[in-house]
Amino acid sequence: MSNNESFIDEVTEEVRREKLYGYLRRYGWIAVAAVLLLVGGAAFNEYRNAQARDAAQATGDALLSALEETDPEARVAAMQEVAAEGTAAAVTRLLQASTQEEAGDIEGAAATLNAVANDADAPEMYRDLAAIKAGMLPTQDADARRSALEALSQPGQPFRLLALEQMAYMTLATGDTEAALVTLRQIEEDAAVSRGLLERVQTLMVALGEPLPEPVSE
Repeated sequence: MSNNESFIDEVTEEVRREKLYGYLRRYGWIAVAAVLLLVGGAAFNEYRNAQARDAAQATGDALLSALEETDPEARVAAMQEVAAEGTAAAVTRLLQASTQEEAGDIEGAAATLNAVANDADAPEMYRDLAAIKAGMLPTQDADARRSALEALSQPGQPFRLLALEQMAYMTLATGDTEAALVTLRQIEEDAAVSRGLLERVQTLMVALGEPLPEPVSE
């Protein structure tokens, strides 16, 4: 019986082995393909990440080189030659606008900022920042500037209080001191006002003859 059982076990093992080899011959290519895909995918991701790092470093080096230009016009020209993609493109154009403003090209700076503000591919934070910076430029079109600032001063906008501050300055420039003070009080009473902005607003209010509120006694 033991010999028969041993023979049966050997036959059973051989059948299993043949079935395994059959499966490998029939489906083994799937496992090989899966391994190749995993290895190839990892290699491609690493290659793509390396390319992204190299591109970001090249953009950063180009920006630093451009910013080292001492002549404002030369700095503007160098900044315009910087090529960037993705988020870096929005940051690059914001820096380009700053150099244009420093060089006295207010209209050019406004155009660059408006391009970022209207770029659907740019991150929302940079679009909002470009919009508020454009609203702070003394462009000739006061109506368009005020309209843009009013949109940015709505509740929930990230730069709402800064937009209100600029609107107060514009209102004050027209000679309407009382309306400007109303806007300044709105900023002063907002719970989200920063210390720096609060100090600027209160300093202007005092200059306009508005008494500061008495400190609350404990």
